[in-house]
Amino acid sequence: MSQTVPAAPTPEASRELITRFKSRLKSGGEALRTAYETHPLTEPILKGRSRLVDGVLVDIWKEFGIPASASLVAVGGYGREELFPFSDVDLLFLLDREPDHDLSERLTQMIGLLWDVGLDIGHSVRTIDECIEEAGLDVTVMTNLLEARLIGGNTRLFDRFTEQLRSALNVGQFFKAKRLEQEQRYTRHNETPYSLEPNCKESPGGLRDLQIIGWISRAAGFGTHWRDLASHGLVTAEEATELRDLERFLQHARIRLHHIAGRREDRLLFDHQEKLAHRFGFEANEHRRASEVFMQEYYRTAKKVTQLNTILLQNFWAEFFPNRYPAAININERFQCVRELLDVRDEGVFDRHPSALLECFLILQQRSELKGMTARTLRALWRGRKLINAEFRHDPANRALFLRLLQQKRGVVQEMRRMNQYGILSFYLPAWRRIVGQMQHDLFHVYTVDQHIMQVLRNVRRFMVSEHAHEYPLLTRLATSFEKPWLIYIAALFHDIAKGRGGDHSKLGMKDAREFCSAHGLDETDTALVEWLVEHHLSMSNVAQKQDMSDLDVIRRFGDLVKTERRLTALYILTHADIRGTSPKVWNGWKGKLLEDLFFATQRLLRGATPHQALGTPLRQDDARNLLRYYGLRPGTEDKLWAQLDTVYFMRHDAEEVAWHARMLYYRVESDVPVVKARPTHGDEGLQVMVYMKDQKDIFVRLCGFFARLGFTIADAKIHTTRHGYALDSFLLLDPGQETHYRDVINLLEHDLTERLSHPDSPIDQPASGRLSREVKHFPITPGVTIEPDERGQHYIMSVTAADRPGLLFGVAETLANNGINLHTAKIATLGERVEDTFLISGPNLTQDTQVLKIETELLEKLAI
Repeated sequence: MSQTVPAAPTPEASRELITRFKSRLKSGGEALRTAYETHPLTEPILKGRSRLVDGVLVDIWKEFGIPASASLVAVGGYGREELFPFSDVDLLFLLDREPDHDLSERLTQMIGLLWDVGLDIGHSVRTIDECIEEAGLDVTVMTNLLEARLIGGNTRLFDRFTEQLRSALNVGQFFKAKRLEQEQRYTRHNETPYSLEPNCKESPGGLRDLQIIGWISRAAGFGTHWRDLASHGLVTAEEATELRDLERFLQHARIRLHHIAGRREDRLLFDHQEKLAHRFGFEANEHRRASEVFMQEYYRTAKKVTQLNTILLQNFWAEFFPNRYPAAININERFQCVRELLDVRDEGVFDRHPSALLECFLILQQRSELKGMTARTLRALWRGRKLINAEFRHDPANRALFLRLLQQKRGVVQEMRRMNQYGILSFYLPAWRRIVGQMQHDLFHVYTVDQHIMQVLRNVRRFMVSEHAHEYPLLTRLATSFEKPWLIYIAALFHDIAKGRGGDHSKLGMKDAREFCSAHGLDETDTALVEWLVEHHLSMSNVAQKQDMSDLDVIRRFGDLVKTERRLTALYILTHADIRGTSPKVWNGWKGKLLEDLFFATQRLLRGATPHQALGTPLRQDDARNLLRYYGLRPGTEDKLWAQLDTVYFMRHDAEEVAWHARMLYYRVESDVPVVKARPTHGDEGLQVMVYMKDQKDIFVRLCGFFARLGFTIADAKIHTTRHGYALDSFLLLDPGQETHYRDVINLLEHDLTERLSHPDSPIDQPASGRLSREVKHFPITPGVTIEPDERGQHYIMSVTAADRPGLLFGVAETLANNGINLHTAKIATLGERVEDTFLISGPNLTQDTQVLKIETELLEKLAI
């Protein structure tokens, strides 16, 4: 006798169900939150929400009359009953056969109602065969299904499904796939847990690192608890307890993060760090905010998680592939090779031979067949780090060993990172201990101090490796010919080591570097170089980004500071690596060009050229002529335009720009209409725009308004007036959102800007409104403006410091225009979210103190947020 399937709910009934279940979920969620805040325990809230959702799903399942042959299955985190306050709910609708039209309609309506009641659903509708097929193709599907838990419906179908899934699972292949998946995830997060806003779920050292261990353990049948791993000998009982404590900390962080954000949010954003700190009970102290105290605890947790994750993955590998490698091969009396890993021959090696704490890293550098360290070596290393005391540090043999680590042909960065990870670097360099996990409260660094230094070391090292020569050919050529590259490594290690102590970190770090070099036996010349590099590691970027490099005195002063070409080369390498090591948003090709121009100008000066020759003006003209001949222009074509340009123009533009201007303007030198030309920069990192027209009032403010309205920021501006009264202005435009395909907007920009400039009486474009970035909100910058005469007394230098925001430069330009100030050059320096712009200006009002004060006051009002 066939069973009658009840009808699906009517629209009216569905509305009643939505109201009832939404209220049930809301009240249940509030009760769980209240209980958690009263007694902050992770298991009751995570399992409690899972069971709350279970009850709602079962009741809705019944309301829709789903056939008894089907099963409703929880998968993923929901399957293992770890449902965070705003996590999505992963469901599998398991069927015994392909659904007919009626069942498809019911499931569609049910899924829609689940969304309506407030559940963030991730779902699939599959038969057993489809599940097995998908799991075989996608390790993510297999992972989700491994954690399947029956909520309601057909028990026998679910049991058959789990049995077939288990039969289809190849544990070795699953392990390899999950390990590869982790490597890819680490790459997405720049191989570090120490970003200033880490993801507590996905970043290295986050919950995902613990979950991957759980998945592999479940797949292998080792159990679902940390104590199960201990019973199988994969971790010690102490490590199992530590894993649970680490997991609880990260779970608390994610639970509280969801509560604070009121939505699913796994990033420890600046917006939430202070609140999180107080929820954990951390308080500010004399030197650090509560958020800094909390984040250092988070970084310590993440470090320990990555250590234990490494140990367990190695132990899993040994368990799954026991006969893959030959017997242990002795390296020396202290170490051996086991499964392509460095292994201590016994666990007392470091106690008997403390210097082996450094030797093990040297062996890894020298033997390319070694892929890392065994689990017992890593454990022994972590335990033995405290053997590195004052006596150890003063031992000449250990000092020689440490220098050898920096002098190797391979593995320098990898082993320094490993030494930092396992605490060896902190014990060997006591000053290093103070910067581990130290936050940097500015608008351009995205890593803690120690990780920024590691990024800088990594960048310097890449210049030394020929395989990366295509990235920065000049730097690679300079670096590979530098006679002692390891001196630059030392400077990189010490350049920011004094951050956070108060005072000038360059001066304090210089003293630390001097002591290190002296203690490690470097001669006076090498010590002086390292010391000078640390002291002046910011000098080159300051000159290149903030000063007018067409000014002969600027190049002369920088040459006097550098003094030798050896210093110049080392500083150029370190500066380039330092800027690139702050944040992906800070570096661009334009900044690289500024540094390169300063390098070559100073190099020519140090080789005997006059400052004028050092700027390369005659060379640029010759190079520009050669380029014009290359493009088919006859000799002399450029003469009419060049006759109207002074020396300053040729000093401010490189040969390629000079040739481009000449090609565009040689037949329009006295054009009655504006000439606007644009082209992508090399590497398509921005847009270069040239504007040529009869000089008139407010050109610069009009251009700033136009570019800002289109959403561009001005990265560089070169303002020039020809001898016959034409403005020849060049701009470098960037899209801060990095979404623009620059080639696609060239024609539109040229046409529209020409139209605007052809009608000088038309209203000035106003910048599009935009929101401040989160970083600016949490690290506000007090704006500053200074206006001072230059050394010759002919012009004035105006410096502006402020937090970046849309339309900022337009506000500055508008203020200058309203006060009758002439702009000659604009040096735009954007460091993350901080702008430090320098303008060369002139005007009669600048000779009167009261007028200067008025201009500065108006500018500060414009810059204020």
